[in-house]
Amino acid sequence: MGKKDIITKEYMEDTEVFADVFNHMIYKGEKVIDPKNLKELDTANVIIPYGADGAEVPYQKYRDVFKILCAMEDENAVYLLLGVENQSNVHYAMPVKNMVYDSLEYAAQVQKAEASHKKARKEKEPKEKKPDSAEFLSGFYREDRLLPIITVVVYFGADSWDAPRSLHEMLVVQDKNILSLVPDYRINLIAPGEMSEEELELFTSNFREVMQFIKYSKDTEKLSQLVEENTAFETMDRKAVRVMEEMTGMKIERKEEEETVNVCKGLRDLQEKGRVEGIQIGAEHEQRLTKALLNDNRIDDLKRALDDSAFRQKLLEEYGID
Repeated sequence: MGKKDIITKEYMEDTEVFADVFNHMIYKGEKVIDPKNLKELDTANVIIPYGADGAEVPYQKYRDVFKILCAMEDENAVYLLLGVENQSNVHYAMPVKNMVYDSLEYAAQVQKAEASHKKARKEKEPKEKKPDSAEFLSGFYREDRLLPIITVVVYFGADSWDAPRSLHEMLVVQDKNILSLVPDYRINLIAPGEMSEEELELFTSNFREVMQFIKYSKDTEKLSQLVEENTAFETMDRKAVRVMEEMTGMKIERKEEEETVNVCKGLRDLQEKGRVEGIQIGAEHEQRLTKALLNDNRIDDLKRALDDSAFRQKLLEEYGID
């Protein structure tokens, strides 16, 4: 796993950010999913709503970040499996990649249902019903249900996503009659470069500032205006700042002991540092050029270089000074 993957995965594991992404995708920014109701799925056991006794069963993790939402609705537990795929680069087979992940998750649920029923029958659990022939053969009973799975692709790039967004787009055949019989699979995509400011404002965590920063990272003027005018950038979480740096290639000046980062000040400090370094480098170049011209007894060229910046630049290139 590369550095970018590690940084984005660590960031997206934050339940505030994770909930924000899915509230945006499912509920248009309304705070329906409570971060407190999110539980990460890993090698730990989780309770799934099938089987004779609701026994805990292991659940394997396939994707970057995968969580289970346990909410209460009418006194009944509502379960939903939520997955995030972090992409620092465009993936041209993303529909198939996600389809495989989701299919594996659904298949695992069916297998676990079958295993749960077998165990219950073997141990003669009183709540386990006697299956009919169809239920026995499939291992999945008429009353069994699967947990719905929603996967969201978060693209941490400033460019548009120019890869296929559905399985149908990847197929060599585009005949509508044939495609009507081929189930499609579309990805749920968040790509900051394609989102309007109004859409970005629907996010409520620092994920909003991260997406905005990436979106305008190639426009210095807009980025500076964004950071100067948005007070949220004055106290940014360190993990969020690491994502911003890694995805844009920018270095935001900060003190290691600080828990939060003032991005606005950090960028100003970086710009000032660059300006000072530029002056120092320029002075060194001038000294080297002057020495070279004097050594070659090119006094007239030296005098002209003092007044003509274009001619001075030409001389710098001539002597290989950069």
